[in-house]
Amino acid sequence: MRLRNITGSREAIADSIYVIHEPRSCRGRWREIFGNDHPVRVEIGMGKGRFIMDLAKMNPDINYVGIEKYSSVLFRGIQKMEADPLVNLFFIRMEAEEITEVFGRGEVDRIYLNFSDPWPKDRHAKRRLPSREFLRRYDEILVRDGVIEFKTDNADLFQFALEELEPAGWHLDQMTRDLHRDEEMMRGNVMTEYEERFSSRGAPIYKYIISR
Repeated sequence: MRLRNITGSREAIADSIYVIHEPRSCRGRWREIFGNDHPVRVEIGMGKGRFIMDLAKMNPDINYVGIEKYSSVLFRGIQKMEADPLVNLFFIRMEAEEITEVFGRGEVDRIYLNFSDPWPKDRHAKRRLPSREFLRRYDEILVRDGVIEFKTDNADLFQFALEELEPAGWHLDQMTRDLHRDEEMMRGNVMTEYEERFSSRGAPIYKYIISR
């Protein structure tokens, strides 16, 4: 969901030390960017940053990159980082379609897709982040045993995502249609802002974990 424009958000992003300002220059150089050889994990559509910041705090030996296309949303993540800085996390404002121009082959260990835009019209199916078109992009940048974790409250989008796996050559490792009632898949679960809101209303959360 797009927030209203926040005055000064683009300027704040341009000035922030927590934002990668020329992401294409980082392709093939993420070890250098972070200054270590720890695994790199990416959240596409990070929203206000709660999920990826919580992960970064919990896992100091893993590097994280949060991608968000809306300035007004990313601005909130920057504010959180200014209040609680993390050395193993950077943000990027960019379109998800550009991901193979920012990460090289095998540079990413894991990808998180959380409550992505469902793009409900059929003609927009290619824009959905769990589509076969995007799965081909993820295949390019993930390590061989890399995985994708996808969560949504949208039943139609989740069914679409499941149907895309076989044509794209991906394997379903784990799946639930009610995450918060699934003891095994809830183990270690980190919630997003959306997830907390939807689950508090009793709405089921759908999740899968996939690999090649």
